[in-house]
Amino acid sequence: MANDLGSSTAIGILILSNLLAITELVSASTFNRSSFPAGFLFGTAAASYQYEGAVNEDGKGLSIWDTFTHKYPERIAGGANADVAVDFYHRYQEDVNIMKNMGLDTFRFSISWSRVLPNGTVKGGVNKKGIDFYNNLINELLSQGIQPFVTLFHWDLPQALEDEYGGFLSPSIVHDFKNYAELCFKEFGDRVKHWITLNEPWSYSNTGYNMGLFAPGRCSKFMNAACQAGDSATEPYLVGHHMLLSHAAAVKLYKEKYQASQKGQIGITLVCHWMVPFSKTKPDHQASKRALDFMYGWYMHPLVYGDYPKSMINLVGNRLPRFTTDQSMMVKGSFDFIGLNYYSSFYAYSVPATSNSVNISYSTDSLTNLTTERDGIPIGPTDGSIWIHVYPRGLRDVLMYTKKKYNNPTIYITENGIDQLDNGTSTLTELVNDLNRIDYYKRHLASLERAIKEGVDVKGYFAWSLLDNFEWAAAYTMRYGINVVDYKNGLKRYPKKSAIWFNNFLQK
Repeated sequence: MANDLGSSTAIGILILSNLLAITELVSASTFNRSSFPAGFLFGTAAASYQYEGAVNEDGKGLSIWDTFTHKYPERIAGGANADVAVDFYHRYQEDVNIMKNMGLDTFRFSISWSRVLPNGTVKGGVNKKGIDFYNNLINELLSQGIQPFVTLFHWDLPQALEDEYGGFLSPSIVHDFKNYAELCFKEFGDRVKHWITLNEPWSYSNTGYNMGLFAPGRCSKFMNAACQAGDSATEPYLVGHHMLLSHAAAVKLYKEKYQASQKGQIGITLVCHWMVPFSKTKPDHQASKRALDFMYGWYMHPLVYGDYPKSMINLVGNRLPRFTTDQSMMVKGSFDFIGLNYYSSFYAYSVPATSNSVNISYSTDSLTNLTTERDGIPIGPTDGSIWIHVYPRGLRDVLMYTKKKYNNPTIYITENGIDQLDNGTSTLTELVNDLNRIDYYKRHLASLERAIKEGVDVKGYFAWSLLDNFEWAAAYTMRYGINVVDYKNGLKRYPKKSAIWFNNFLQK
């Protein structure tokens, strides 16, 4: 790598040379682990497709992301894929050791559905080697004193189910997801005490079925000329509906059959940007509320109240599926905790309804547009990120909004972080020197601490992410890791300054 440090020894020298200054910085501050309630958990988060690699090894079946990256390489930065990713499948022991040395309490990871069920269904056969991998990972974590938080679905649906009936477009997915979840409860539930059914159903339904940017890449042609099929006006809502029903079915099963003996908890992870009214006008204040409904309330409202937000019902009309009475009862209250992912905030402003009956989509239904600038001034600095504007107050605002509107549920911040742009020219020296990330974490943790003092029931915080990894359509150009992965030198791992900062923060 041109203009680089050239060796792991030099990297080590660089890190050590910065360690004293960062240690002094943390020591000089009274803000540290002890600022949070006793028992509060600190961890990092990961996802199977983004980390594991080993795409064709030990009986694993294909997922829709395996198919998507190979079928449409032009939609992925650099035409890349995650066939190898960061090789977590083979290097998990090394990576657990990194967590241990950092002083982390917990690790959130996802199970690859197609690694344990290559054909998507229990009837289609259980892959013992896949089960063995997750057993080994869970046991390794526990042996190092690290609690596993397990996500059942982080977007890598078995391709077999997509081929058979269209995946989450079909109600058939509810039965198959419940059976997959039960397999995981049976195999791992004696040691896993925190289950997350789905990661960010909003992202999956919006980017996969409205914008066409993520697998399976469906949308209306007017949304994305690269889309091969889809309907952005109906499919996102149908997929979201079936995701909620799948979640609720898995939770019902767990609570009725496994929770008493396994003594675990189960929830779901949602994502929310904070929406700031663009102006003080009533229309923009209403627009910010609609924007929250169409992103966060789409899932949170049924989970708490058993139905979709009124704004969605009124604006989407008969394109929005409706719950039967039994389904509503099953969805309502179907969580012990809520996982919340927060990265950034936007200004929201109202746009008028149009008479255009052709280009209808989820994107236009809320009659709201989002922007990151007002009067030429950004809502927050990007600090080198591709898309994130740093707005720590937004984390507290989302939490206080949830406390008030949704009855103060137990929450874990299951993702929070910022990326570094890397088009392949960044040096390891530059990547290690991530002072902006330290500032991001410090400010967001301070915002979180304030929300907790104001009565929000938050039990833990997971940084995204332990390692640089495959970031979906952005592939390897977005580095979120607090540890570097050297993609040009055998995927070697090195701590960034942020990893050292976290280690010191957690020692207090």
